[in-house]
Amino acid sequence: MKRLLLLLAAVACMGAAADPAERLVDPVAEHRAKALFSEIRCLVCQNESIDDSQAPLAADLRRIVREQVSAGRSDKDVLDFLTARYGAFVLLKPPFDMGNALLWLGPFLLVLGGLGGLVYVSRRRETAVALSPEEERRLQSVLDQAPD
Repeated sequence: MKRLLLLLAAVACMGAAADPAERLVDPVAEHRAKALFSEIRCLVCQNESIDDSQAPLAADLRRIVREQVSAGRSDKDVLDFLTARYGAFVLLKPPFDMGNALLWLGPFLLVLGGLGGLVYVSRRRETAVALSPEEERRLQSVLDQAPD
């Protein structure tokens, strides 16, 4: 019985997170909108989805997404609409394209450049040259004269 009450309390808390007046009447459409919320970045908080953010702009974006979903637009259409309006930065997982290729490939290019530099430096190192007998004798005399 206690578990059931705890479960109901948890569901009630989750339901209270959003304003009931904002929710869509159709539960399937509301579920689609909630799924889209997790893919859209809050432009104020920048590392939070609009589902997690309490910023006024995030509330506006949630309202726009709900309007788009209730108008019958597909998930792709909603994301395309927001991308056209706010740029690819609005997506938490932006697609790979030429505009952001450096962001996607930059870390790999840096690692490859570092490895290439290490290989270059290691190949440039000179190997030890063997001493001639005369040079070995002179080295030994210098070492013998050195104080201990």
